[in-house]
Amino acid sequence: MRMNMNSRNARIARTATASAAVLGLLALSGCGAAKTGKSDEAGDKKTVKLTVPSWVGAQANTAVAAYLLEKELGYTVKTQQMGEVLAWDALSKGDIDGILEDWGHPKEEKQYVDTKKTVVKGGDLGVTGHIGWFVPKYFADKRPDVTDWKNLNKYADEFKTAESGDKGEILEGSPDYVTNDDAIIKNLKLNLKTNYSGSEASQITAMKKYAKAKKPFLTYWWTPQWLNAEIDMVEVKLPEYKEGCDADPKKVACAYPNTPLQKFFNADFAKNGGKAAEFLKNFKWTTEQQNEVALMIADEKLSPEAAAEKWVKANESTWKTWIPKK
Repeated sequence: MRMNMNSRNARIARTATASAAVLGLLALSGCGAAKTGKSDEAGDKKTVKLTVPSWVGAQANTAVAAYLLEKELGYTVKTQQMGEVLAWDALSKGDIDGILEDWGHPKEEKQYVDTKKTVVKGGDLGVTGHIGWFVPKYFADKRPDVTDWKNLNKYADEFKTAESGDKGEILEGSPDYVTNDDAIIKNLKLNLKTNYSGSEASQITAMKKYAKAKKPFLTYWWTPQWLNAEIDMVEVKLPEYKEGCDADPKKVACAYPNTPLQKFFNADFAKNGGKAAEFLKNFKWTTEQQNEVALMIADEKLSPEAAAEKWVKANESTWKTWIPKK
């Protein structure tokens, strides 16, 4: 998913967190071809097709939505994991009906929403995402001034790893993620080097290893993220984000913005998708609720379907408001 896009496109390094979780979610709803948002020719069963992003928080959205669509509204839900930009193209073509968590893709939004009008906005998910640079609290407690970017070079030696050579390491997730970190390092003249672990799961493994040994580390990280409940992280303050400061990817020298996460639907599905479309428009929950389900999937190792079922049974007052009235 790496492209020359600005930080508004940075979907936050939420990678393929445990492939087992992804496979579990695919198993939850199946992944065959179907006429999205319409009745199947065989059996007249209504089918909704959703994309499954690779990070656990977004998997939690899809798991709960799929569970309720099937159990409460009688739909068949089919899911497919794909990259974010590919998902926009599939959404425009009608190959999928909805994206339930988008971190901001202004180029695609202009192309498909404003120009082609094949995609429509689906409303606020209720969760605000934020990317940043973080250190563990146990290190910030010992070195309080590390939370100011101007002091990072002072601690570069403490962040060194075999992979970073004579520079301090900033731990990254997947190289597919869109980040501004290399530009930020260059433009702020920081003695740091990005090191891509390969996935969210690998990044989390490294962070847990560092935390267990109480070792200093600097990482590209984000909220919401279920691991924040286990490892107390403190954000390093980069130069303040201002509108347009990330317009030129090569000149970025500012923090990442806060991003209210959005839903988007295929235009035809939004208009003719009946109760399924209405339900997905109504779907809105909090960061805490999303983290609760994500934690069950990633940490408690529940299948996405089991996590969704457990959450649904305990939160009827919340999801009942999403169900269309008869």
